[in-house]
Amino acid sequence: MSAGAAHPAERATVPEPEFAVLSAAHLAFAAAPTMVFSVTATEPSGAEIQSMALSVQVMIDPARRGYDEATRDRLAELFGPPASWAPSTQGLSWARVSAAVPAFEGHTIFPLELQCTYDLEVAAAKYFYAIDDGVVPLSFHFYGTVFYAAAGGRLQMTPVPWSSSAQFGMPIAAWRAMIAEHYPGGGWIRLGADTLAALNARRAERGLTFDHCVHELLDRDMPGDRDDDQAR
Repeated sequence: MSAGAAHPAERATVPEPEFAVLSAAHLAFAAAPTMVFSVTATEPSGAEIQSMALSVQVMIDPARRGYDEATRDRLAELFGPPASWAPSTQGLSWARVSAAVPAFEGHTIFPLELQCTYDLEVAAAKYFYAIDDGVVPLSFHFYGTVFYAAAGGRLQMTPVPWSSSAQFGMPIAAWRAMIAEHYPGGGWIRLGADTLAALNARRAERGLTFDHCVHELLDRDMPGDRDDDQAR
C-alpha cells in the first residue's frame, strides 16, 4: 500500500449524505420575499459529520405536472404553443443558493432559504404566476463539501456525491401567500428609466396614481375602442 493511500476501513466510512425536502413555507416578516424549504440530510454510514458547505441548484420541472387549457395559454410565452411542449418543456432554473449544515450524526434537518422575485420578466416568476393551483414540481441538486471525523479523530473532507438530488412538489399556495404578504393586492413590474419617466410625467399631468394611469392607457387599446376609431 502506498504511503498516500487510505486504509480500507477508512475508505469504507467516507460519508455519502442523502437529501430529501420535507416542506416549504414563506419566511414571515422577511425584508424580501423568501421561501424556506425544510431539508433533511441523512448519513447512513454513521460517520461523524462536522459540517457541510452546500451549494444547491433549484430547478422547476414543468413536464412533471399537467395543465388545463387556460394555464397552457398563460404559459405560451415560456414554452410556445401547447403542440410544441413535448420537446421544449425542459427544466427552468429558479435559483442557486448556499447552506451551511452544522455537525450531526445519523440525520439532521436544516433550512434552505431562497429569495424570490415577482418580476414577470424572470422565467420562474412567469411560471409561478401562470399556475392557479396544485404544486410546482421542483428538483434540488446538491453540491459542496462534507467535513467529517475519520479514524483517529482526524478531520477529513470529501465532496458531496454528484448524484445527490431530491424532488419536491411545492404548493403554489405557499408561493402566493409569500407574494401576498409583500405585495398585497398588487404586483411588481420593472420599467426602463425612460419608460418610467414618461409614465410619471403623464401621471402627474393627469393627476392620477400609477395604477390609474396604466389603466387609462390600457383602456385606449381595448378592442371596442379600436373598432370605434376605425368606424370614425
